[in-house]
Amino acid sequence: MSRLTDDVVAKTVDTMEVYRTAVPHEELRRAVEHNLRFVVAGLRAPGSPHDLTAPQETGRRRAYQDVPLPEVLRVYRLAFAAVWDALTQHARHGSLDTLIAASTALWRLADEHAIAVTEAYRATTAELLSEQRQRRAALVEALFDGQAGVEVSPWEIAKLLDFRPDSDLVVVAAENTGLAEAGLPRVEQRLAERGVVSAWRLTPTLQTGVASLRHGQRDELLALLRDIVTSRTGVSPPYQALRDTPRALHLAGVALAGIPSGRCEVRAFSTSPLAALIACDSEESQRVAYQVLGAVLELPAEDRASLLETLNAWFDHAGSAEHAAQQLYCHPNTVRYRLRRIHELTGRSLSLPFHVAELATALQALRLGADHARKER
Repeated sequence: MSRLTDDVVAKTVDTMEVYRTAVPHEELRRAVEHNLRFVVAGLRAPGSPHDLTAPQETGRRRAYQDVPLPEVLRVYRLAFAAVWDALTQHARHGSLDTLIAASTALWRLADEHAIAVTEAYRATTAELLSEQRQRRAALVEALFDGQAGVEVSPWEIAKLLDFRPDSDLVVVAAENTGLAEAGLPRVEQRLAERGVVSAWRLTPTLQTGVASLRHGQRDELLALLRDIVTSRTGVSPPYQALRDTPRALHLAGVALAGIPSGRCEVRAFSTSPLAALIACDSEESQRVAYQVLGAVLELPAEDRASLLETLNAWFDHAGSAEHAAQQLYCHPNTVRYRLRRIHELTGRSLSLPFHVAELATALQALRLGADHARKER
């Protein structure tokens, strides 16, 4: 038995690198010898129920060691081939009938052992994957709550989640399509197929995740989300520090809330720092909006909409009346007239930087206020 064990171990180590790195040599030898003894016992009593504890234990151990299942089964083939060689050598001095009977028992044993190894390996792998998913969900929960704990730093959490240290991060928040039914089905796997590492959690009403992006992957992320989205989905601006995850989650939620109810759409929150600042305190931002633009907001609906649309177009086109006019399908002088009315109504001049900043802040606050009102409805 010792010589047979040594031969199988030597062939295993020589032909499979994983057994030189992932499995200690002595453990491999013990496992091979243990399994061979069970094979020999089965050959001696072919009609008796076979004890499959050895292959089952091997399957569990190799799953924990992350040895690929095909490699595990390959070792078994080597072991059974070694036993077969030993039987044929012995048969030269015995009868052919004995060899045929032994071969029938041997291949039946090989089949039973392969099934036992495979089932134990897959069951253990399923347990490990379940534990991994639960742990990742717990880590994501800690990031979103901002409560990583004294003993675990955000850097350590990033390492556990396999996030690159120099990556951009974004938070995605998707409304569930039903009770605990994800709005982004199989999103983690689909992102992984494109080289994007992410971690997710699912609550009764919301699916949220953090994605680690290399430079230039944000557009790819948004494109994939739009391909698979089945509900309202918001995406935060990129950020770098994991401690900012709760804030990013809030901004993703704001973006989601801005999508009309019932629409399947992905909306990314503005990358503007001003928009993020305003979103942190919606009540105060609305107060600012009415303090700056109150006189405009009190106008009749059509007049009010015309002035606000013009002001937005002027900001969108870097203060160019000509380009704003092209967007609005009107004459540049019409744009200038409306801007003068805004100046008269608000007391803010578009030629003074601080006044421009106040008007931009008020416009951002109005957008967020509209999104919030849409959410409340």
